[in-house]
Amino acid sequence: MPSLAQLNGSLHIHNFYIAKLKAKQEQLFDSDPDLALLLDNVAEILSEHAVALADDVADREDDEP
Repeated sequence: MPSLAQLNGSLHIHNFYIAKLKAKQEQLFDSDPDLALLLDNVAEILSEHAVALADDVADREDDEP
């Protein structure tokens, strides 16, 4: 089972790449809409996983004394 620090690190990495994907998606929207849509889909999947990680982090923080 990952530690709280590992979960927080993973959450930070997810959020970093979500921001990068969304920024690139905005750049490509006019020139390559198919790739922009793909990047949006990948960002959405990472966002869903980030929500689950955030819930895990919150649960762990609640369990700590």
